[in-house]
Amino acid sequence: MALGIETLEVLLLIAAMVAMVTRKLRVPYSVGLVATGIILALFSVQLDITLTKDLIFTTLLPPLIFEAAFFLHWKELRRDFWVITTLASIGVMLSAAVTAAGMHYLAGWQWIGALIFGVLIAATDPVSVIATFKEAGVQGRLRVLVEAESLFNDGVAAVLFAIVIAIAAGQEVTPGFVGLALLKTVGGGILCGALVAGALLFVAGRTKDHLVEITFTTVAAYGSFMLAEHFHLSGVLATLTTGLMMGNIGPMGAISTRGRDAVESFWEYIAFVANSLIFLLIGIREEQQNFSDIWTVAVLAIVLVMIGRAVAIYPTCWLFSGSSSRVSARHQHVLVWGGLRGALALALVLGLPDSIPHHEEIITIAFAVVAFSIFAQGLTMTPMLRKMGEISPPPKE
Repeated sequence: MALGIETLEVLLLIAAMVAMVTRKLRVPYSVGLVATGIILALFSVQLDITLTKDLIFTTLLPPLIFEAAFFLHWKELRRDFWVITTLASIGVMLSAAVTAAGMHYLAGWQWIGALIFGVLIAATDPVSVIATFKEAGVQGRLRVLVEAESLFNDGVAAVLFAIVIAIAAGQEVTPGFVGLALLKTVGGGILCGALVAGALLFVAGRTKDHLVEITFTTVAAYGSFMLAEHFHLSGVLATLTTGLMMGNIGPMGAISTRGRDAVESFWEYIAFVANSLIFLLIGIREEQQNFSDIWTVAVLAIVLVMIGRAVAIYPTCWLFSGSSSRVSARHQHVLVWGGLRGALALALVLGLPDSIPHHEEIITIAFAVVAFSIFAQGLTMTPMLRKMGEISPPPKE
């Protein structure tokens, strides 16, 4: 459903008010937005917009991925590149396997439904993770580890999701098919992003007009995503690559000094708008779910997802325990509890074919996991970081 200007105005007004209240109460902005969305739905406030896969993927996700990548410094990313890619690949597969096995053996789901749920819920959501850590004011290596992993793990999750859907459709899956799918989706997405970024950086270097430079970054964010998705590649990795290149190469002369300041301010605002819309709509959609009939399965799924996340983090980080890339136990605990789920999982689940076994249950339980992630993990994340000494205590008024 198209987003009308009247609806957008109302949602932005609500978001601005929620931002003011949550800052005053020192409550995470994302939590306040979801709670507000639930309240709006409870009072039957009619808004001419619904949360759909297309709305998340084509409208709201690209600017959020681009903005996060734009502010990632390559020097910081390079130091932990192998840790991040291992977490985003082996970690995602371990998490998906644990969740799928649990849903099959403990909840009695068919393997195909359990696998689909395990895969779509395995990848941490960059929208939720980055919003939470940005609000908390996390800096340094921990921020890079958590945010970069959430950005990178989409590629593997997308490949696994495509493989499981292919199995559900009766297609024969071989090791060669898996390897080719991984190379195509991940490598192709990165290539699309690099091509778009390279072309637009070349053109941007011919102007000093900050408005034109902002326009080029906007075209880059959406253009790389749409180009990759058109060829069934990873749009998230394409936009991630574009954001990294424009954020790190741009200051070398392709983007002017004035243009850099303007671009940063523009993307901070766009990220605020996109985050606001996503979390408000998640809240509205959460209220529409009926958890009463399957609450025991939902609780089981939440426990399995958390166990899967722990299995994804601790053994994977142990591989680097004897190297200079060692991840401290404290940071590993944050990675486990900070692995939030949100818009990305919902986008995948809302696009599931109706023929998938346990279709309605998968949708409802995915929303239950996201609700737990946003409220339980989101509300406790900042106190946990403060207790660990990762962030400073709030200023006394």
